[in-house]
Amino acid sequence: MKAKDIRKLYLDFFKKKNHKIIESAPIVVKDDPTLMFTNAGMNQFKDIFLSNTSVKDLRVANSQKCLRVSGKHNDLDEVGHDTYHHTMFEMLGSWSFGDYFKEEAIQWAWEFLTDICKLDKDRLFVTFFKGDSSAAISKDQETVDIWKKYVSEDRILEGSKKDNFWEMGDVGPCGPCTEIHYDNRKDNERVLVPAQELINNDHPQVIEIWNIVFIQYNQSVSEGLTLLPHKHVDTGMGFERLAMIMQGVESNYDTDIFQPLINAIANKSEINYGSSEKQDIAMRVIADHVRATAFSIADGQLPSNTKAGYVIRRILRRAIRYAYTFLNIRQPFIYELLEVLIKQMDGHYPELDSQKELIQKIIRQEEESFLSTLDSGLKRINDLIENIDGDIPGEAVFELYDTFGFPVDLTSLILAEHKLRFNKEEFDACMKSQKERSKHAQKKDIGEWTIIMDDQEQEFIGYNKLEADVRITRYRKIIESDETYYQLIFNLTPFYPEGGGQIGDTGKIITSSEEIKILDTKKENKLIVHLVSDLPKQLDIIFRAVVDKNKRIMSARNHTATHLLHEVLRDILGDHVVQKGSLVDPDHLRFDFSHFSKISVEDMEKIEIEVNNRVLSNIPLIEHSNLPLKEAEDMGVVMLFGEKYEDVVRMIQFNTSKELCGGTHVAATGEIGLFKIVSESSVASGVRRIEAITGLKARKYLSDKETLINELKTSLKTNDIKKAVGDLILEKKSMQKELDKFRSANISNLEQKLLSSATEINNIRCITQEVSLDGNQMKQIAYSLRKEHNL
Repeated sequence: MKAKDIRKLYLDFFKKKNHKIIESAPIVVKDDPTLMFTNAGMNQFKDIFLSNTSVKDLRVANSQKCLRVSGKHNDLDEVGHDTYHHTMFEMLGSWSFGDYFKEEAIQWAWEFLTDICKLDKDRLFVTFFKGDSSAAISKDQETVDIWKKYVSEDRILEGSKKDNFWEMGDVGPCGPCTEIHYDNRKDNERVLVPAQELINNDHPQVIEIWNIVFIQYNQSVSEGLTLLPHKHVDTGMGFERLAMIMQGVESNYDTDIFQPLINAIANKSEINYGSSEKQDIAMRVIADHVRATAFSIADGQLPSNTKAGYVIRRILRRAIRYAYTFLNIRQPFIYELLEVLIKQMDGHYPELDSQKELIQKIIRQEEESFLSTLDSGLKRINDLIENIDGDIPGEAVFELYDTFGFPVDLTSLILAEHKLRFNKEEFDACMKSQKERSKHAQKKDIGEWTIIMDDQEQEFIGYNKLEADVRITRYRKIIESDETYYQLIFNLTPFYPEGGGQIGDTGKIITSSEEIKILDTKKENKLIVHLVSDLPKQLDIIFRAVVDKNKRIMSARNHTATHLLHEVLRDILGDHVVQKGSLVDPDHLRFDFSHFSKISVEDMEKIEIEVNNRVLSNIPLIEHSNLPLKEAEDMGVVMLFGEKYEDVVRMIQFNTSKELCGGTHVAATGEIGLFKIVSESSVASGVRRIEAITGLKARKYLSDKETLINELKTSLKTNDIKKAVGDLILEKKSMQKELDKFRSANISNLEQKLLSSATEINNIRCITQEVSLDGNQMKQIAYSLRKEHNL
C-alpha cells in the first residue's frame, strides 16, 4: 500500500469515529517562546490541556508535520545513519478533549492496526505505566485490564516513568501512556531473541509505532498530583514507521516516502543506491533534509544565522556537504528535488506546490552560496597545508568554520588525506567562547561577504592616528531586530575595535560628496569590522576615516583609570584580587574582581583617594610594544588566569602598574582629571563590581549631588538633613505598624467569609472567589485555610 493511501486510511478511520479532521499546524512555531518548531502533534493543543482556551471540537485527528533538531529532541546526528531517525516526519494523531478515554482509545488503536491495516497480531506488544513510588503515582491497572481483552498477558509489558508517563513540564497536565510496539524482524531472528527483551532498547526493527497518552492528572508544587476535572487523550503514530511495516521493508528510507527522492539523487550523482554505505548515508541525509528545509521555508522560516533560521541553514548545509563530499556533486541540485517531493505529497500539503518557486529559489541561493564557501574553504585549507609545518592550529580551523561556514568534519577529512591533524583543544575552546557569546546575542541575520578588493592583511594604526585614508575591501548586510545595517572591512583602520573591555570607536568615513557614520567597531576572527547604517554610493574609492576624538579620549581616561584601580585594589584588599571582567566606554568604567565580602566604607574611601593620588601624580605612560611574553613575565606584569597570550605582547605601564593590554590610554595619568566611585556591588559569589567615572563626568556627578543637597535643605526647611530624614523614618515605621494591624484584621475577616462560601465538587471542598490581595496575603490565607480547616 502506498504511503499516501496509508495516511488517508488513518484519517478516514477516525473520521468515521466522529473525529474532525484538521490541517497540520505549521512546522515553525511563531507564538510559543518555548519552542522553535512543532515537535509533536499535541503542540497546537497545549492551551486546551492547560485550560487556557475553550474546546471547540471534542474529537480531532490529523497528520502533523514535526521537526526534531533542537533541544532535547535532537536527532540530527543519527539522521541518515540508521533506518528510522528523521529531522522532519509526520505524526498521525487523534485527540479527545474531555470526551472518550482509555477504553475507546485502546479499542480503536487495536482495531485500526489489526482490522484496517491487517498487521500480524503475533508481532504486536504493548507497554503500560508500572507506577513510581518515589513520585507517589500508582500502577495504571485500568490500562492493563483493557489490554487483556486484546492481548495475552505475556505481551503486556510494564514501563518506567521515563518511558510510560507523559509530562508537559515540571508542573501542569500529565498522565500515564501506553505504547504499541511492532516486531519487524525476520522469523529466524525472532526465534533467537524474544521481542520483550528488545522493546525500548533502540532496536531498529523492534519499534514503537503508536503512543496513547492519558492526560488525567495535574502536577502542582503545592498540591502534588491531583486528578483533572476533564480527562484528555493524546495519541501519536509514526507515519514513516507504519509505512515501513505495511510495505514489507526494513528501513523507513526503503518506503515510497523516500525512495523517489533517493532515486532522483542517485540519478543525479550517477551512483547506484546500495553500492556503498557512505554514499547511501549521503543519499538518505539529502532525502531527509530537503523535506525539512522545504516545509520550513513553506511555513515562513528562511535560512539565516540565528535561532530557527540557523537550524534550517544548518540542515540544508549538512545535505550540501554530504553531496559535495560523498557524491561528488559540485553544483546546486537539491532545489530540483522539490518537484519529486511535491509529487510524493500528492496534494495533502498544498503549501509546497503553492510556494514552489520561492522554495526552489531560496534553496538554490543557499546551495550556490555554500558551494562557493566550500571552494573558498578548500583554497584556505590548501594554503594552511602548504605554509604550516605540523598540526594545523585549532584557531585556523575555527576561522574556517566561523567565517567561511566550512564544516569541521570536512576539514578533518581533508587534513587526514594529507596525514595532518588540527589542534582539537584549541578549536573546542574557540567554539565554547562562541557559544557563550551567542547566548547573549540578539536575533541577527548575517549575509555573505561581498569582496571589493583582495586584501589578506588588515593593519590597525589607531594607537598613533585618529585619521587615515582607507579603502573598503569587503562588506556584508546584517538584519537585526528588523533593522538593516552593514559591516565594512578596511585595508587599514584607525578605529579601535571592541576588546579588552573597551568599547569600539565611532566616527565617520567621508568623501567629497558624502559622509557615512561609523556606528561601532568590533573584531571578528581577527578582522576589524565597522558598522554603518548605509552603504556608500561608491565602494571602490578612497575614503577619509575619522575617529570621534572626544569619545576616544574619554574612553582612554576610563581605561587608564581601570588599570590604576586594579593595582590599588590589590594593594589595599590583597593579592587575591584578580580581574574577572571589565567595561570601558566614554561615560564610565566597570571593573569586576575576586573578593569575598562587601568592601567597607573606610576601604572604599582609601581606594578612591589612592587612585586620585596617582592621577594627580601625572604618571607617564610607558608602552612596551612587541614585547616577548617571557620578558613581560620577568618584569612582573599582571596576567589573567585562563587567558591565552601570544608569544609577543603589548604591555601598558604606569609606574608599578603593568598589564598586558590592547586598549587605548592617556599619555599621562593627569589627563584623567578626577576619579569618582559611584557604586560597589556583588555580581556573583566571590565577585564584586566597582563602577566609576572620570574627568568632566565625575565633576558633573559631584555638582549634581551638591544641587540635590541644597534642594533637600529647602524642602525640609533645615540645614540638618540627617536629623530631618531620621525623624521621617521613625514616623513612617510607626504608621506602618498601625497599617499592618488593620491589614491583619481585614485578612482574618476575609478568611471567615471565604470559608463560609466553600462548596463541594467531587468530594473536594473548593473556594472560588475574586479577591483584591497581593501574593503574600493570598499565600497567608491559603495556608491558613489548608492547615486549620483541611481545605
